[in-house]
Amino acid sequence: MSIELFNQLEQKVTDAVESLEMLRMESEELREENARLKQEHQEWERRLNGLLEKFRELESAESSETSFS
Repeated sequence: MSIELFNQLEQKVTDAVESLEMLRMESEELREENARLKQEHQEWERRLNGLLEKFRELESAESSETSFS
């Protein structure tokens, strides 16, 4: 194998390793973002369920008052 071919191979391996490292870092960032979004989604769901429960309580109270009138 000529030295030029070896140098080309070495450069391609180096480029591949760098690309893999960048992809690994990007993957970790995406995992963190995904975890943050899941947590945010759970918080919104919890708050929405709280509001829905308040509406149910209001409807229940209104129907109780209506049946006593």
